[in-house]
Amino acid sequence: MAGTVDARLKELGIEIPEPAKAVANYVGYVTSGNTVFVSGQITAKNGEILYKGKLGDNMSIEEGQEAARLCGINIIAQLKVATGGNLDRVKRIVKLGGFVNSTPDFTDQPKVINGVSDLMVEVFGDKGVHARAAVSAPSLPLGIAVEVDCVAEID
Repeated sequence: MAGTVDARLKELGIEIPEPAKAVANYVGYVTSGNTVFVSGQITAKNGEILYKGKLGDNMSIEEGQEAARLCGINIIAQLKVATGGNLDRVKRIVKLGGFVNSTPDFTDQPKVINGVSDLMVEVFGDKGVHARAAVSAPSLPLGIAVEVDCVAEID
């Protein structure tokens, strides 16, 4: 039987993929006590890298928000594995760290990272309200526009 979060995902029309395998010397997440640290998730979907570009140059804020949202879906995929498939075990999204590939004069990083922040609240409700950082980076792996990591509390 699907849990509350799974039902919400279905209602939103969001399919959670199998999480991507790590491509270097790290793991997708680490659990320490009741805390799950999710490694930075990128804009990959079905093995394809999407949303390559630089905010303030060749990518709009709206495209950046879509990229951030995709990172959030990939975070939820990691959390699903970390919780043994039961996303209702997520007690709180504690913190998101958002990295935006942007030009030096671009200052709307918070608007871009709202794409993932909004998703967490849509999916987890009050448990999705979190602290966060939204910072600029001169480049990101594979030329992607956004990368997001996460700290979550589970039971």
